Amino acid sequence: MKKASTVKDSSEMKAEYDFGKGTRGKYAKAYASGTNVIVLDPDVAAVFPDSKAVNDALRVIVRIASKRTSQGTKPAASTPRRKAG
Repeated sequence: MKKASTVKDSSEMKAEYDFGKGTRGKYAKAYASGTNVIVLDPDVAAVFPDSKAVNDALRVIVRIASKRTSQGTKPAASTPRRKAG
């Protein structure tokens, strides 16, 4: 015989949570400033020692891409396209 299910309202908080030592608005300033957190895959993150290195590499890519588009060269497609027919 199964025990009766004791499903509680999901909006109800458990009594063991203690927010007495919490800091109100600890991350509010960073959130309000528009901070973007991007999580890199582990193999990609292993290549870069810190966030500055990631940003420098991305800036180089952006510079190259903008030069290509300003010269009228289209960026290469990431996947080959099939011909219709």
